[in-house]
Amino acid sequence: MNSNSSRDSINLVLASPRGFCAGVDRAITIVEKALELYGPPIYIQHEIVHNKHVVQRLRKDGAVFVENIDEIPVGSHAIYSAHGVSPEVRKRAEKRRLKVLDATCPLVTKVHGEAQRYAQKGHTIILIGHHNHVEVQGTVGEAPEHIFVVGTVAEVSTLKIPDENKVAYITQTTLSLDDTKEIIESLKKRFPEIKGPVKDDICYATQNRQNAVKALSKEVDLVLVVGAPNSSNSVRLVEVALATGVKARRIESAAELNPEWLEGIRSIGITAGASAPEDIVQGIVTGLQEMFTANKIRSLEIVQEDVTFALPAELRSFQI
Repeated sequence: MNSNSSRDSINLVLASPRGFCAGVDRAITIVEKALELYGPPIYIQHEIVHNKHVVQRLRKDGAVFVENIDEIPVGSHAIYSAHGVSPEVRKRAEKRRLKVLDATCPLVTKVHGEAQRYAQKGHTIILIGHHNHVEVQGTVGEAPEHIFVVGTVAEVSTLKIPDENKVAYITQTTLSLDDTKEIIESLKKRFPEIKGPVKDDICYATQNRQNAVKALSKEVDLVLVVGAPNSSNSVRLVEVALATGVKARRIESAAELNPEWLEGIRSIGITAGASAPEDIVQGIVTGLQEMFTANKIRSLEIVQEDVTFALPAELRSFQI
C-alpha cells in the first residue's frame, strides 16, 4: 500500500474489549489440545468458531471440519463447535461411537438448559434469534415441538400460541442488545404472563463489545469491525455502529482495506468480533499505518474482562 501524503495524519482508536471471548478461547484450546493429545485427524462438527483464519490454521494442523456428523468415520475423535448441537446430533454421534469433546460455549449450554426446563413444564418457548444460525438450530433441537423462532418485532404479531398463559422466551447469545430489548418488550405486551431467563441470555462478551462500539462511535469518523460474514456478533457490531450514525464496515483482513473508504476520514475506530484473532486486528493497524505518513493510536477501554471457562475434564490435566 502506498502512504497517502495528502492526509498525513490519522487517529486510530482501538476498542477494548474486542476479539476473542472466553467461549471462543476455550473452543480453540480444546481443538489444539485434542490434536496434540490424540493426533490428527480430529473431526469438528461445523466451524469451531466463525472465522476463516482460525479454521484455516486448525485445518493445517490436522482438524477436519464437517457439517454432517454422519461424515465422520465411525470411532473417530470429534468435537462439537462453540455454537452447540442438538440432542439428535449427540444421539447420532453416540451411534457412530465417536469419542466426543464438547466445545459448546457454557453460555450456549445455559440457553439449552432453559429450553429443556421450560419444555418440561409444558411452556411454549419463543426463541429470539436468527432462523438459520447454527446456534439457533442447536437450541431448537432441545424441544422442537415447543419452540418458535422470532427474529423481528413484526414476527411477534404472527405467533399462534396454544396457551398464552404458558409462554416463555429465551434468546440466541450473540444478538443486538437494542433489537432484542424491543422484541422482548413486544412479547411482554402480547403475552403478559410470559416468563424469561433470570439472567440475560445475550452473553457478556456480546454486550461488552456492543457497548464498546457505541462509545467508540462517538469519537471516530469510521468504525472497522474485524470479523467474518457468518459471525453473528461481528455483523451485529456493524449494525450497532451504523445505528449511532457513524460510517461502519466489516473487514476480514488488511487485504480488504480500500483507500476509497478513507476519503475525508480523520479518525478510525477498530474493534473485532468475539471470534476474530488479535493478530488480524494488528495486521489491519499496520496496513493503515502504511497508508498514512503519521498515526496516533490509542485504546478506548470500557471494561476489563476476566472471564474464563474450564476445559472438558479429559483435557484439564494435559499441558501443551
